[in-house]
Amino acid sequence: MSKISAIIITKNQENIIADCLDSISFCDEIIVVDGGSEDRTVEVAKRMGAKVYPLETNDFSKLRNFGLEKAKGDWVLYVDTDERVSNELKDEIKHLTKDSDRIGKLNAYSLKRKNFYLGTSAKNEWPYIEKLERLFKKENLKGWKGELHESPIIHGKVGELDGYLLHYTHRDLTLMLGKTIEWSKIEAELRFKAGHPQMVWWRFLRIMTTSFFDWYIRQKGYKAGTVGLIESIYQMFSMFITYARLWEIQQKLKVKS
Repeated sequence: MSKISAIIITKNQENIIADCLDSISFCDEIIVVDGGSEDRTVEVAKRMGAKVYPLETNDFSKLRNFGLEKAKGDWVLYVDTDERVSNELKDEIKHLTKDSDRIGKLNAYSLKRKNFYLGTSAKNEWPYIEKLERLFKKENLKGWKGELHESPIIHGKVGELDGYLLHYTHRDLTLMLGKTIEWSKIEAELRFKAGHPQMVWWRFLRIMTTSFFDWYIRQKGYKAGTVGLIESIYQMFSMFITYARLWEIQQKLKVKS
């Protein structure tokens, strides 16, 4: 039977990592790549039997690739700390690694991720169930690329599993704001390095309008009621913070020159 290594990236997640680790306890090996936690995240992970490796960087591909280097399993499963493997998905993965005929046909699998906003599951008619490639034959995963929005480099065919990966994103407004403040800085710096055009008033309006339209109209956030409206407005706000930070960087460059 094939062995499975689960890989998690952490940083200051002491309040939620235990539930995440519990949901992947069926794996033969659990690897935690810690990006510099200052709370009890590492302590909790070690207590629950995970192998913890420190690596301080904001490059998510480097973190995922580092975990891949440490993994000893035939298969690798990537899970974030705010995600949980459902019982149905767990059984499906376990069955997959025992099925020699199925193992030989496909080299990776995408998982359906169901999002929970502010503790509430998005209504079924809001089609915001993502499909993410997270389960791989180790020998066919050649690594990850992308500093912030990373994607896998896969050699071979990709299948799809039916069970859900449960994503408890945006658990409360305080956490939402904290994540936006942290990630928007990285996003803005990446856009600046890529040579983004100067931010002016009409670009702000266009970006924010497009963001709200995408979430509330195109992705049918209006069908999810109040939670859909809140999430759509927040995504627009998050985009504003990112581009306001970009404008700030551009202004500082002007002053220096």
